[in-house]
Amino acid sequence: MVKVLVKWQGKKYEVDADITMPGEYFKAQLFSLTGVAPERQKILVKGGQLKDDTDMSQLGLKENQILMMIGTVGELLKAPTQPVKFVEDMSENEVAQALSIPAGLTNLGNTCYMNATLQCLKAIPELKSAMDKHSVARGQTDARANMVESMKSLFKQLNESGEGVPPFVFLQFLRQAYPRFAEQDSQHGGYRQQDADEFWSEILTTLDQVLGKDGSVSTVVEKHMSGRMVTTWKCDEAPDEEPTVRQEPFRKLNCLIDKSVNYLSQGIKKGLEEVIEKHSETLDRNADYKSVSRIDRLPEYLTVTYNRFFWKASESIDAKIVKSVKFPLDLDVSEFCTPELVEKMRPARLHLREIEDKKAHERKLAKKGQNAEPEAEKKEMDVDVKPEGSSSTPFELSPEFKADDGCNPTGMYELIGVVTHIGRTANSGHYMAWVRKEKGVGGPDPAGRGIPETQHWWYKFDDDEVSMVTDDEILKLCGGGDWHTAYVTLYRAKKLE
Repeated sequence: MVKVLVKWQGKKYEVDADITMPGEYFKAQLFSLTGVAPERQKILVKGGQLKDDTDMSQLGLKENQILMMIGTVGELLKAPTQPVKFVEDMSENEVAQALSIPAGLTNLGNTCYMNATLQCLKAIPELKSAMDKHSVARGQTDARANMVESMKSLFKQLNESGEGVPPFVFLQFLRQAYPRFAEQDSQHGGYRQQDADEFWSEILTTLDQVLGKDGSVSTVVEKHMSGRMVTTWKCDEAPDEEPTVRQEPFRKLNCLIDKSVNYLSQGIKKGLEEVIEKHSETLDRNADYKSVSRIDRLPEYLTVTYNRFFWKASESIDAKIVKSVKFPLDLDVSEFCTPELVEKMRPARLHLREIEDKKAHERKLAKKGQNAEPEAEKKEMDVDVKPEGSSSTPFELSPEFKADDGCNPTGMYELIGVVTHIGRTANSGHYMAWVRKEKGVGGPDPAGRGIPETQHWWYKFDDDEVSMVTDDEILKLCGGGDWHTAYVTLYRAKKLE
């Protein structure tokens, strides 16, 4: 780092110039200080004007050297309309954009934790809509507000680009708001690897705080990504002591992992039940209390994190638990809900079952080639596909669920995103994102590689390298070896079509 002074409009700004990064990163730093967008900056350096790809280490910068910046805060001129291009005239990047193949994010030095998390969150359209409605004045000094604004711009860039996008501006504001993400690696140099789960939590907190300033009763994070938990504490040694009941919000479920856990549901259950020792007023001594938590409000998007790391004192590292924990593509969390919520969800669950059984029946008929007799098929469906307990009356969602925008009225989810980690410690290794491609959305599926209608293609985001895999590859991310292991999974409520 070299401390320089940048003179702009009569003021001097101290900037720690990272000479290992290109000029674009330095411009992003000045944007965070002055509000002048990188595209509008003209920075005069030895040999001319600083460019985005300038090698900062070759400028010979000295401590307290004064640089001059020219530029104004304001709206950028709109780009001119591009002429129509035919596929044969396009570059590979332009073809990728035309086919709606999503762009990746450039790794700026151990920033894969950030890239993977952002790609998963981008799969939530409600987040994008909320950010689009929110605006921040140029020159804003609140780093968190600038984080959200740069995240909005970054998502727009990803949608419009056919090649890797370097998230310089977002990274700069992230490190301003949360300095620990700027920690240096004393052993290997450069920036340290960070924890994707911690970043996931911080970005949701930031979105909740910043978007909540618009005066809305509930933010998009509260509505669509937060649930409510009821926890009961009871002491078996003091049966006459009244249980303590506490209600609190949650943004993720934890999957605890030990030798007995082989499946996600087992880990979630273990995370919802624990025994602790605390003082009992009745017994006037310490006693064991058992806590049991149950969900009484489910969000549309459910985040599940896997407790894969533990402190290994003998080596002073956060070691990784590589044990295999299988997770499903379709998740039913009703067993973790309060009896009251389970009862309220029953009609919607039955209706969803009818929808899925009907679709399965239609696929079966199509496979048998019986589509030539539609009336006969309809009668057969009416007889065969209604699950036990279903009603002949038209389904209508209860008023309570209708009024609760962003909830899940069935407890049934489908997997849409996974953040994985490969490596043996929390401060090393590599993160990637795996995001489900929706049917009929985006570009065509890989040619010549058809999959059953019930399966999906997935985008595999290895920073700025993007490829496609099937459900089978996703299910291999359960752990058990030195391959990529699920660390955060994102589930979405199944739709009541």
